[in-house]
Amino acid sequence: MNILGGDTSTNILREQFIPDNLFIYLVKGSIRVFDGNKSYTFQAGDACIARKNNLAKYEVLDSKTGFEPILFCFDEPFLKHFQEKYASRQTSFTSTDAFINVRESALITSFIESIKPYYKGVMQLEEAFEDLKYEELLIILLKNQPELAGVFFEFRKPGKIDLEEFMNRNYKFNVKVDQFAYLTGRSISAFKRDFKETFNDTPSHWLIKKRLEEAYFLINQQNKKSSEIYLDLGFEDLSHFSYAFKKQFGLTSTALAGLQAKVIHKHR
Repeated sequence: MNILGGDTSTNILREQFIPDNLFIYLVKGSIRVFDGNKSYTFQAGDACIARKNNLAKYEVLDSKTGFEPILFCFDEPFLKHFQEKYASRQTSFTSTDAFINVRESALITSFIESIKPYYKGVMQLEEAFEDLKYEELLIILLKNQPELAGVFFEFRKPGKIDLEEFMNRNYKFNVKVDQFAYLTGRSISAFKRDFKETFNDTPSHWLIKKRLEEAYFLINQQNKKSSEIYLDLGFEDLSHFSYAFKKQFGLTSTALAGLQAKVIHKHR
């Protein structure tokens, strides 16, 4: 368990796999998130639950007030202990959304104010108060929205799903192969075997090729710049993207953009 406060945009943007249920409250600023299917926008004063075992990309929107989220990460051992301690029942939760709006509540607002004296830096609460505050928050959330028990107390692992559909929808997410395997309900060995049968390629090679093909399209057809797209396509840095692009297509992304610019100019 840990709590994050202050300007943590760098930490948030780096991680695209959500391993544990995450409570997010925005003190300042606004953020847009995308889960591969749907986009969500949250502003100051909003709260939500980011559901575990999902992928997400985060974009901090321009804000003159700065960006300050508070996050509580609920891991499985804590949730199991809480469920046993309070004899909480798991209810059904029908929505499949990766992000769930938390309804506005005076209790949540008061809770956010109550934790401020216990900040220990910006990454955690004072140890003596941590478990108490986690329990308090979860009690408030379940009182405010009892149906959230179906989210917090769901401990099953992801089931086996259609590999081709999932990968074609989520190839832009920058996560490890073992996380893709887990999310599709497979062991690493089964994932690699099924991947070979489906795509006739290895996961790593296919991911790079698929991302670069999309990059070529965006640069050649939509006049995008490498600096605008490399992060969105799952590359960690621009130099790696540029090297891989030239290796794949025999010319740099800058050269491709130049050729496209000449074509546009010629037809004017």
